[in-house]
Amino acid sequence: MSTTSYDASPTVRISNDRAAVAVGWPEAAAVLASRARSAHRCVLAVECYPGVHVDEIEAALTDALTLTAVVRTERALRPRAELEPLLEPYVGGDPVFGFLCPWQLNDFFAPKLVERLRDDVAGAPLGPVLVLGPGAAHVIGQPDVLIYADVTRWEIQQRQRRHEIGNLGAENHAAPSGELYKRAYFVDWRVADRHRNAVFDRVDYYLDTNIPGSPRLVGGSHYRRALELTARRPFRLVPFFDPGPWGGEWMRRTFGLPGDAPNYAWCFDCVPEENSLLFDFGGRRVHSPALPLVHRHPLEVLGRDVYETFGAEFPIRFDMLDTMEGGNLSLQVHPLSDYIRETFGMRYTQDESYYVLDAGPGAHVYLGLRAGVDRAHLSAALRAANTEGTFAADRFVAAWPARKHDHFSIPAGTIHCSGRDNLVLEISATPYIFTFKLWDWGRLGLDGLPRPTHLEHGLANIRWDRANDWVAGNLVDRVRPIAAGAGWREESTGLHPFEFIETRRHWFTSAVEHDTAGTLNVLNLVEGAAAVVESPDDAFEPMPVHYAETFVVPAAVGAYRVRPHGPAPLSPLATIKAYVRSPAPGA
Repeated sequence: MSTTSYDASPTVRISNDRAAVAVGWPEAAAVLASRARSAHRCVLAVECYPGVHVDEIEAALTDALTLTAVVRTERALRPRAELEPLLEPYVGGDPVFGFLCPWQLNDFFAPKLVERLRDDVAGAPLGPVLVLGPGAAHVIGQPDVLIYADVTRWEIQQRQRRHEIGNLGAENHAAPSGELYKRAYFVDWRVADRHRNAVFDRVDYYLDTNIPGSPRLVGGSHYRRALELTARRPFRLVPFFDPGPWGGEWMRRTFGLPGDAPNYAWCFDCVPEENSLLFDFGGRRVHSPALPLVHRHPLEVLGRDVYETFGAEFPIRFDMLDTMEGGNLSLQVHPLSDYIRETFGMRYTQDESYYVLDAGPGAHVYLGLRAGVDRAHLSAALRAANTEGTFAADRFVAAWPARKHDHFSIPAGTIHCSGRDNLVLEISATPYIFTFKLWDWGRLGLDGLPRPTHLEHGLANIRWDRANDWVAGNLVDRVRPIAAGAGWREESTGLHPFEFIETRRHWFTSAVEHDTAGTLNVLNLVEGAAAVVESPDDAFEPMPVHYAETFVVPAAVGAYRVRPHGPAPLSPLATIKAYVRSPAPGA
């Protein structure tokens, strides 16, 4: 394993206008003060995504703006004792899973308390009045200035793990981080995303609060323009890396990651629900969640067919799983389509695949059942394992040798896990939280506690007919040639017809012409040091990509090419490209 030029902080260049972004509280406050100077009452509403440090904003703006009143929206939330029973159907008692909440943000507020806050604003002395917190735009209705304070999902998770924040309407900062995440996933984020979309066009300023004490304030029109430009050019999302009980060392060594983590198990590098974008304005950067891009420009990013099938959801996920010098992933299965829809409210399930970026000697992937496995016998063995601590996986589950560039399809219902000493590029559908662990090899999580298993969910979703022969003929490295030209060749590597994602691998020593054909493309450079993504008619700036980097080509891009970067290569480079089949089966 040698180090690469992997860029962990990719940016999207928007303009050279440094003045568009105010950096730090003094600059941000000065911009807002210029809007608040008035002999009349001037109401500034700071709408906050759940997880934003509201106290920091209040402290920074109170003195700088010479406020005559501060009104916190939390005072109008319904009491926790009233909210919790109402949210119970969506949260439930399972430590991992719930049901997607359909609420609007205003459902969290008590109408009479909202009226009191409005009276407080109306009765405040003349001058700038600050209305602050989640739901500020709902509480005040039509403020004079609307600021949207945002934070990325990854930063929210860090704050949850540090117990700096609780959930919306719940004073529960001290709760286990997994509990905070689950409530946010099924309730808070669903509600807040709907509200952000509702107020999006009214926002005067966008406030990036990812770095405590160092916000970035950009005009709402500049922020909306940044999303519009990104939707029409290739781009990379900002990846993040997380340790796990089975994590390995490949990414640390290859990408030059910090040494303070116990290991690196995951790299999320194309999961728009979790990942973010870095917009560059003349060297000044603004961090934004990636979801607003998908929500505001679904036709440009996804294409009409994908949008009509999935709505404004990004249906393709790329991430990396590192077990090099680590351990096996949990033995697991993903829910069948009807099951995930009826049980959790999701419209489609997590069909996936493992593309092997690298593998050590003797590496393997567990996939499908061994021939002749009896349902009752396996069920009894798994139940016993989760109480007694031992399970002979090789007696029940087929193990397949894993070599670099092998591709294993894993349609929902197929029992599976990556074994030790693999670096897997996981290409899958997006609802990634729905993994039913059947057996976790008798180990503890990094918190020293057993990780939850979901045996009954898992057993209800195993496809018992997927054994050795069927798996070998349908799921293991089903490569077939598609086309070839001067300096390139194209192959189909899957996925199984049960899955809605198609994957194509291109080997090349010269430029390869691609076309989105009106649908979303997601690619990764799986072989070679570096390549360039460019437009045949200069419609976007050339974008360099490096080994193992994932990049997105929106549907609106149309024609593009990928060519080797630098001198003529001595050996072929390769990309793996994923897109949604048309029509999408089972979607």
